[in-house]
Amino acid sequence: MDNSIVQGILEQQVLSVAKAVEEQIDDQISALDRLDPDDIEALRERRLQQMKKMAEKRSRWIKLGHGEYTEIHNEKEFFSIVKASERVVCHFYRENWPCKVMDKHLAILAKQHIETRFIKLNAEKSQYLSEKLRIVVLPTLALVKNAKVEDYVVGFDELGGRDDFSTEELEERIAKADVIIFEGESSGKLSKLKAPTRNVRHGATSYASDSE
Repeated sequence: MDNSIVQGILEQQVLSVAKAVEEQIDDQISALDRLDPDDIEALRERRLQQMKKMAEKRSRWIKLGHGEYTEIHNEKEFFSIVKASERVVCHFYRENWPCKVMDKHLAILAKQHIETRFIKLNAEKSQYLSEKLRIVVLPTLALVKNAKVEDYVVGFDELGGRDDFSTEELEERIAKADVIIFEGESSGKLSKLKAPTRNVRHGATSYASDSE
């Protein structure tokens, strides 16, 4: 097809989209113009109530330990936390390199997603819970919603099988389980993966392994 024809088609499409957006904005402005003072006050009051509820939620979340990435030390703490918080990400770890990589990203996400509690638990010191949840590979993230484990992120396989994945890639993966409120691009499409720079045996070590 001739380039000039293609250019003409593209220009028409752009103009059509621009016109539709302009009409939508005009409709919104007209709707606002038709509001009387009582309607405006009602909208203002509704917005204030929404802001108040969100402030109350944030205050409650902070009191529960949200906003920080914290370590817990036993199963009792785990069950107490998942009952108190609607959304929880629990990192089952051991002292090795892959788990330290996961720690770095989770510490960032904990501050970005105050709606979710981010915790870590040493799997070797909580064997009952690890066996109950069938934790075998470390690191493993248990993604908990309403006191139920909805999903797991096991090792780095879903993050490209490498240890230089981005915080955003992990964020998108966790969002698939609806355990964080994700406002970025579709979580169904992860960012393009780079070539691996470090071999970490599929990004994880076995819970039963003695190797680091």
